[in-house]
Amino acid sequence: MFEMVEEEDPFDAYKVVVNHEEQYSIWPVERDNPPGWNAVGEQGSKQECLDYIETVWTDMRPLSLRKKMAEWAANPPPTRPYSDPRPEGRSLVERLSEGRHPVEVSLRPENSAAAVKRCIDRGYIHVRFPETKGGTELGLRLNPELSDWRAGNFEAAQGSVRLVGDLTLDLVKVRCVAEIDLVTLQGQGHLQPINEPDPD
Repeated sequence: MFEMVEEEDPFDAYKVVVNHEEQYSIWPVERDNPPGWNAVGEQGSKQECLDYIETVWTDMRPLSLRKKMAEWAANPPPTRPYSDPRPEGRSLVERLSEGRHPVEVSLRPENSAAAVKRCIDRGYIHVRFPETKGGTELGLRLNPELSDWRAGNFEAAQGSVRLVGDLTLDLVKVRCVAEIDLVTLQGQGHLQPINEPDPD
């Protein structure tokens, strides 16, 4: 009978490191910091370091994006009506509003159903459309009234969840709807301009 053997961690201790975008990770204590990363002074076992990161890294957006979004909030650009034609062809919003598209949750530092639950508890999650050019990643402020995670068993990584959140993409206010399988952390999703009816 085949028995799964958990691979032993070759490192005794880890340290928490952060880059210029205020993104966190862990690194073996015995190794020099990777280029562009600095130790924050916290170290211990892998789990202790991951637990520390979970408490301090509450906003997964890179620092540059947070600054840009703060600038936009203080000085919002003029909105472009959704019906305006674009000379270069269909916009990203228009393409992702037609039909269903492959989506996946984008989680750091780990991709797991438990991490999805932590994001839900915080009310913010990243959803990625991998088949767009460059893989469009959207940060969603979850709408608990439209989302539904009752069918998800996060501890056993089973079932599926419906994640719904509003955002502005290419100066258009849209709603992102994603049905995510907790086994694969992938599923189907689409965008919906806010001026259309609520999703079914």
